[in-house]
Amino acid sequence: MLTDGVSLSFLLALVTAYLVGSIPFGVIISRLFRVPDPRHTGSRNIGFTNVLRTSGKKTVGILTLLGDVGKGWLITWGAKYLFGEPWTLVLACSVVLGHIFSVFLRFHGGKGVATGLGSILGLDPFWGSLLIAIWLAVVGISRYSSAGALAAFGLFPILAVVFWPSLDFVIFAWVLSGVIWWRHQENLRRLMHGTERRIGENIS
Repeated sequence: MLTDGVSLSFLLALVTAYLVGSIPFGVIISRLFRVPDPRHTGSRNIGFTNVLRTSGKKTVGILTLLGDVGKGWLITWGAKYLFGEPWTLVLACSVVLGHIFSVFLRFHGGKGVATGLGSILGLDPFWGSLLIAIWLAVVGISRYSSAGALAAFGLFPILAVVFWPSLDFVIFAWVLSGVIWWRHQENLRRLMHGTERRIGENIS
């Protein structure tokens, strides 16, 4: 249980996590490099894949990826030392929801993959690194970023059930993975119909 003082601190942390998650690095970095706004071209997503595709610059895509991963990592890495696991998991969800429903973009945003991976990395470096490795491996083989995301977050709840002793973490894994898969409904349909764009494929 949280005391009144800690409850206020946690409430502030919850709002902070959401606001940090809401920072649209894809939009900010695109403006800094004077490349097209990802909200208005390509898939109109503010995440790494669309920013890379629409900007045509690896630097812009990588900086976006690092920013989105970094904000997830920052929140959970700091929170686990302040509040403990159950509450840190709530903050992890808050930062991902901030990215998906950014207050700075009229509650629109990305799909939560990079920020979700970053939040897991902050919670546990081993499991975060493992999921990132799965994502990178699938992307490297298929050249579909969405396939990598679906693979990583499809395996995440299964790995949590098998290897993680905490029920709270298992619930978190299922909830986060469910949100990521929900955000990838259109990508999943395109993958099934063979119309999904690969990384590096030009916009047509």
